[in-house]
Amino acid sequence: QVQLVESGGGLVQAGGSLRLSCAASGRTFDSYVMGWFRQVPGKEREFVAQISRSGSSTSYADSVKGRFAISRDNAKNTVYLQMNSLKPEDTAIYYCAADITIRPVGGVRTVDYWGQGTQVTVSS
Repeated sequence: QVQLVESGGGLVQAGGSLRLSCAASGRTFDSYVMGWFRQVPGKEREFVAQISRSGSSTSYADSVKGRFAISRDNAKNTVYLQMNSLKPEDTAIYYCAADITIRPVGGVRTVDYWGQGTQVTVSS
């Protein structure tokens, strides 16, 4: 069992930056693939980024490539999402995710643990 607590959301102007943090409880943090998803009311939750257990491998949604960077500090049980060049369409609730797996057929991601979410609002 792992509990996830996000922080760092807020209101920022277009072109600005924010860094989200996700602190995880438990002693097995480094055994989980971690990531971030986001959701806008009325739409499905969508994948944003993920990072391997060691932090050596990352993956991003096309919509954020080159602007967002995911990282982790296993000593602090924390995963980060650095968001630069923010756009109004990045406005959403951002959720931290733990224990991400990708189904071999279809490539759908499944998540075992979710945080409560943090609001990010980008004004134009």
